[in-house]
Amino acid sequence: MWLKPEEVLLKNALKLWVTQKSSCYFILQRRRGHGEGGGRLTGATLEEINQHWDWLEQNLLHTLSVFDNKDDIASFVKGKVKALIAEETSSRLAEQEEEPEKFREALVKFEARFNFPEAEKLVTYYSCCCWKGRVPRQGWLYLSINHLCFYSFFLGKELKLVVPWVDIQKLERTSNVFLTDTIRITTQNKERDFSMFLNLDEVFKIMEQLADVTLRRLLDNEGFDLDPGLQEPSQITKRDLEARAQNEFFRAFFRLPRREKLHAVLDCSLWTPFGRCHTAGRMFASDSYICFASKEAGCCKVILPFREVVSIEKMEDTSLLPNPIIVSVRSKMAFQFIELTDRDSLVESLLARLKQVHADHPVHYDTTRDEDLTSSVFHSASMCGDHRFGRIEMVSSQNSEEREKEMSPQLHPEALVAGFRRSGSQSPDSRLPREQIKMRLWNDHFVEYGRTVCMFRTEKIRKLVAMGIPESLRGKLWLLFSDAVTDLASHPGYYGNLVEESMGKCCLVTEEIERDLHRSLPEHPAFQNETGIAALRRVLTAYAHRNPRIGYCQSMNILTSLLLLYAEEEEAFWLLVAVCERMLPDYFNHRVIGAQVDQSVFEELIKEQLPELAEHMHDLSALASISLSWFLTLFLSIMPLESAVNVVDCFFYDGIKAIFQLGLAVLEANAEDLCSSKDDSQALMVLSRFLDHIKNEDSPGPPLGSHHAFFSDDQEPCPMTDIADLIRDSYEKFGDQSVAQIEHMRCKHRIRVLQGHEDTTKQNVLRVVIPEVSVLPEDLEELYDLFKREHMMSCYWEQPRPVALRHDPSRPYAEQYRIDARQFARLFQLVSPWTCGAHTEILAERAFRLLDENMDHLIEFKAFVSCLDIMYNGEMNEKIKLLYRLHIPPALTENDRDSQSPLKNPLLSTSRPLVFGKSNGDTVDYQKQLKQMIKDLAKEKDKTEKELPKMSQREFIQFCKTLYSMFHEDPEENDLYQAIATVTTLLLQIGEVGQRGSSSGSCSQEAGEEPQALVPSPEQDSVFADTHNGKSPRESQAFPEAAQGDWTVSLEHILASLLTEQSLVNFFEKPLDIKSKLENAKINQYSLKTCEMNRQSQPELKLSSP
Repeated sequence: MWLKPEEVLLKNALKLWVTQKSSCYFILQRRRGHGEGGGRLTGATLEEINQHWDWLEQNLLHTLSVFDNKDDIASFVKGKVKALIAEETSSRLAEQEEEPEKFREALVKFEARFNFPEAEKLVTYYSCCCWKGRVPRQGWLYLSINHLCFYSFFLGKELKLVVPWVDIQKLERTSNVFLTDTIRITTQNKERDFSMFLNLDEVFKIMEQLADVTLRRLLDNEGFDLDPGLQEPSQITKRDLEARAQNEFFRAFFRLPRREKLHAVLDCSLWTPFGRCHTAGRMFASDSYICFASKEAGCCKVILPFREVVSIEKMEDTSLLPNPIIVSVRSKMAFQFIELTDRDSLVESLLARLKQVHADHPVHYDTTRDEDLTSSVFHSASMCGDHRFGRIEMVSSQNSEEREKEMSPQLHPEALVAGFRRSGSQSPDSRLPREQIKMRLWNDHFVEYGRTVCMFRTEKIRKLVAMGIPESLRGKLWLLFSDAVTDLASHPGYYGNLVEESMGKCCLVTEEIERDLHRSLPEHPAFQNETGIAALRRVLTAYAHRNPRIGYCQSMNILTSLLLLYAEEEEAFWLLVAVCERMLPDYFNHRVIGAQVDQSVFEELIKEQLPELAEHMHDLSALASISLSWFLTLFLSIMPLESAVNVVDCFFYDGIKAIFQLGLAVLEANAEDLCSSKDDSQALMVLSRFLDHIKNEDSPGPPLGSHHAFFSDDQEPCPMTDIADLIRDSYEKFGDQSVAQIEHMRCKHRIRVLQGHEDTTKQNVLRVVIPEVSVLPEDLEELYDLFKREHMMSCYWEQPRPVALRHDPSRPYAEQYRIDARQFARLFQLVSPWTCGAHTEILAERAFRLLDENMDHLIEFKAFVSCLDIMYNGEMNEKIKLLYRLHIPPALTENDRDSQSPLKNPLLSTSRPLVFGKSNGDTVDYQKQLKQMIKDLAKEKDKTEKELPKMSQREFIQFCKTLYSMFHEDPEENDLYQAIATVTTLLLQIGEVGQRGSSSGSCSQEAGEEPQALVPSPEQDSVFADTHNGKSPRESQAFPEAAQGDWTVSLEHILASLLTEQSLVNFFEKPLDIKSKLENAKINQYSLKTCEMNRQSQPELKLSSP
């Protein structure tokens, strides 16, 4: 146990203590007369003391050397130990669930220190050190649903780190010169090391789970289904994450459906009749299964679907059989479990789920097609040639007619290879006796271990699978090993209905299927006629109809063709379901994320298992790209079919592990040639020739022509390799990878793969945008990150969000991230140089409406940057044109939100003089300039450019208001106000002249009758004066309501008028620095979002209060 460090001064203290261990910083002592002989240790066990001493040596010893003086060392050690005491206490409380005060206290500190919105939920927290170079900073690590945060206040310095999970590119355990075990977080620009955790394993698992869940939820919603407990991120707890990790391991280990939820994991022992003993292991109880796995890897595994279970009973408790239960199944087998804790409640829950499963899927055994199951279980070896599997059907009594409909003649009733077996296309050589020997071995195994899905799965069956499954058993055993047999029996008539619904429909998916039908195993005679092609079409189309999210992907046709060779059509469909949705998750979608993850795992395995090859081939990505087809087609596309089918046998029994280890065996067999290869193409040639010359001595059929490899005839002939030898080598040399290790590596590399796709998206977007704007590439990259973060923040805290607004990886790169009006307004406020005070938000709304050309209320990055580019780098005429467009439809609407707008008032009078008084008493007459300007503009107008509509007086007033807002707090504010007052009056007069010119001309004498006016002041310009206050009767009647629609001014008028004032020209042409804005934006983006969410929540609080 950790105790608060205190300084103790005792005279002659050394005489009371005996040193047990020592180091340069620490001494382990015991009291004399204690801890040896008849004495005893007080306060802690010897094991705990040694454990904590080891922790000090591993975590603190090297760290303390970086401090300069003893006081800093003492301060650091005291702080660290105090933090460990606090964490140990809080974790103990969390386990006992007695007092949540500690967690609430940490939550309050988390909220105060990082100022996130209330929706950002804290999951857990730990004491640790964050390394900055060689200096450790002791503090607290907070793990929330969307962020990893660290806070430290050490030696008078405060440190805050906030790292969104979606920014993490690599999460790994590593070591450095000071510490043997640290957690390293890698983002785009930085690496951060965290160490000195009390329980580093637990911390790393929680971080891994949070990163995986968040990245897949936000970046991979194409193919990711969250567990029900994690659907709402704000409800995620540490316990939920631990349960998810256990659930995923359970489903991966037994290869069960994703929907399956684990309810209990219990230590127990199972009676294994083949070993005549009880085997220690663990029982896993889920919604629809009872599973068992021995503690000794590969010793024994059992899967008992509830649909197969007849009864679950408690037996008498004895000293030899403590707490036993018996689970009986339909194949007349019984499984005895003993040493179960809390047996009564376990049996009660199992019986409840058994009752539920049988109520949902009433069991009906069909005796018309198969013999009684009891007789099929115990075949003797002599009956191997007449082997048949019993079938359990799950149908309700009223579904018998649907059963007949399902077996309609349109579906092919048997495996395609069976027809060729009857037609005598088999090889009459010595291979048939080998097939019969295999059958005898398998039937002997069935007698001892069982033949249904409930069989005992041991190392012995793995060896039989590695030798190759007999052709007559292959399809049925694939069904059992993948548990597709459960889906088949649980959904009678489902496939037939899918076929009826999907056939005849034409869409993009069906067109792709039609294109690939004749490319599917074209060398096999089964797919050289319409029977095989039609069956393949039905299965692929039915699956695309079942799962439109996957639809159809290339390589599914090759895999389905093989399944149809050895299984009935409906069985092939359910095998395809098992492969696509369970055994190869996320392989068959738009981005084949699953295959890329496994390629990345394969690279890591190469480095671990074949270090010499990895060292020679510096870039393993070439090997990984070559191996993509290995994973997507299970070697079917690059190996002779009669050999590849043995690989598929191993895959259905061992899952993806079989493909990994076979890939390693292939590389090892060619390591010497690969090391001597000069480039990637030569390496590809070496592997292609090797794989093309893999034979299957035991195949009963004739060898099929292979066209997988490409090599010239002048090369030396490649020696043949037997597939059985290659598979045996793969198990012996590389078969030690466990499911847990593979799943851990998959989780780690999924982060890297998803972030790789994000980088690709970013680079492609920037590549398109860079040539079209003048923003520097590094600034453009910062803008992209801000744009993406703004999108992500709304995904974090504005739940639920429509899927259409989320990241959609299936869209073109430029459209994958889009933002709505509120998000755009925040970004506009952060990075736009046109800050207009309170008017900024209104200007942002207008800019959004202008950029939203397709009216879907979303804009993409390119549109956002093009707008900013004009503001920062555009010529004056481009900036004025943008401002002009922001004040005409569609940017400006009738319902434009502007509380101080004079638009609803009567229009302002433009009855002003065209002669302005100067400060020195002189006057300037603009009358002649005005007439000449209109003539010049009419001549110089660019006819090639689409003419913008003219601006009404209502719109013009808003335009002027925006200009006034932009000049606020500018160093030249007074000059700008003076200039804009002059230009505004001039433009009002231009509009009036145009209005008069379009009328009968009766008002031509008014201009000379107008009295001279004073120069308007910036504080109270006549343009924005209230038309109801202090308005003369003459002014109020100057423009009757009927004339409102005729007053207009064009872009050319405005631009020419602005050019007459040098201060305005200087304002719009002065260089603007975007870098300072970007730095500010990175700092303030989160706080701006938080403030907005707090403002939104306050009215809700007021409404809810009495």
